[in-house]
Amino acid sequence: MALQHIELALRKFVTPEFVFGVGARKMAGKYARNLGAKKLLIVTDPGIIEAGWLKDVTNALEDAKLSYVVFSDVVPNPRDTNVAQGALFYHSNQCDGIVAIGGGSPMDCAKGIGIVVSNAGCILDYEGVDKILYPLPPLICIPTTAGTSADVSQFAIINDIQRHVKIAIISKSIVPDVSLIDPETTLSMDKNLSIFTGLDALTHAFEAYVSNANSGITDIYALEAVSLLKQALPKVVLEADNIEARASVMMASLLAGLAFSNASLGVIHAMAHSLGGWLDLPHGLCNAILLDKAVKYNLPYAHERYRILAEHMGLSGRSTQQECGYALLQELLAFKTSLGLTQSLSILGVKDDVIPHLSSMALRDACIVTNPKIPNQHEVEDIYADAL
Repeated sequence: MALQHIELALRKFVTPEFVFGVGARKMAGKYARNLGAKKLLIVTDPGIIEAGWLKDVTNALEDAKLSYVVFSDVVPNPRDTNVAQGALFYHSNQCDGIVAIGGGSPMDCAKGIGIVVSNAGCILDYEGVDKILYPLPPLICIPTTAGTSADVSQFAIINDIQRHVKIAIISKSIVPDVSLIDPETTLSMDKNLSIFTGLDALTHAFEAYVSNANSGITDIYALEAVSLLKQALPKVVLEADNIEARASVMMASLLAGLAFSNASLGVIHAMAHSLGGWLDLPHGLCNAILLDKAVKYNLPYAHERYRILAEHMGLSGRSTQQECGYALLQELLAFKTSLGLTQSLSILGVKDDVIPHLSSMALRDACIVTNPKIPNQHEVEDIYADAL
């Protein structure tokens, strides 16, 4: 039996400590105490409070004899102003640690708050890669959606309200200390949110696998995430209370997050950040609409990698690269449609005349650097136009 090929190039892999399983959220007090925190800022949003998940976390903190204050003024696609408000609230309450509970918005906002309270200035000062000088306060993340993976990633996405664009902040400094990943919390997601976040995870896996910064380590996570999502996401959409299917999608989100956090992303996320910032749209929906259109553009530059992704989507037996690529594009479109996602950019209000601006902003996004080929302005415009 031949030895499996292991690459010899140096590779770095960053991950937080994480606990996965039903009831993980209730360990917040234990981990906050272990990290030395005495007064926690809890970052969340009104929907999480209404769903009851916040109460489980505050009970855990109280059981650990820890104080806390709650900052819930977080909107979808968190804004630079939300971060500034949260940082002021953190300082005024003399907090020494942060717990984020929610989807990507509260977790990204919490990361932003941590950056500002430790490094001062405005959160927009830290756009790009490795701009953070000083460590964040202890940070615990408890995700309640299965897709964003902000709880394990080196990324934070914040909406710059002046430029109407989402900025990407990338640094190992914003990898949480602990992630408490509890599939039970995803039971409160509605159908659309389940679809959008699930397809966000699929996009993470696809982009990480074809990224020019991929490795044998990130490949393992990305491919397993694709397989899990192909099988489990349709079950979640049909059976909202199926906790086994929910756990599979949550595991896929975790694996895809570990993959993209270390391999980075590509043109889809760069374009989705531009689009979501301009029209304040759900991030997962933007990714889902763009997914097959961007894969179509990337195919000539990563044929073999897309062939392997096609196999993990359940496709095999295509003899030529062209046949395999076409089958994958058809499968992605059919998969999205089967879940009920049929939107186009034009339906969401995107007009032809804004495409040049969206494209120019996408080209400035840090995620585009690791696309298999860095596109030019005209090529990005074509991808947007294909998605209208």
